[in-house]
Amino acid sequence: QVYLRESGGGLVQAGGSLRLSCVTSQEALRYNAMGWFRQAPGKERVFVAAINGFGGSPMYEDSVKDRFTISRDNAKNTVYLKMTNLKIDDTAVYYCAARSSSLSDRVGYDYWGQGTQVTVSS
Repeated sequence: QVYLRESGGGLVQAGGSLRLSCVTSQEALRYNAMGWFRQAPGKERVFVAAINGFGGSPMYEDSVKDRFTISRDNAKNTVYLKMTNLKIDDTAVYYCAARSSSLSDRVGYDYWGQGTQVTVSS
């Protein structure tokens, strides 16, 4: 059974930090490329960051580059998104997703979690 379960969201003041976690199915997704996406109120879901199946080739959306870091621990079947210097515009539901390939990309995700809310206040 394939699952992705996000956690770590919450309310934080602007300038603060959060770390999101995404636990995945052990056999199904251990070496799949993983990504984080977000959906702000009234907007479409957009790409945030991705990492390949072996922890390399990270890629980021321009507005989060230098503030967010994606990483993974395959031994724990977990992908992380460390978010620093958070801005009000980062407020969104954050989704973890997995590709069927080990290669990271901004598109082509087949499995999705249910999301975790991140709210940044002034």
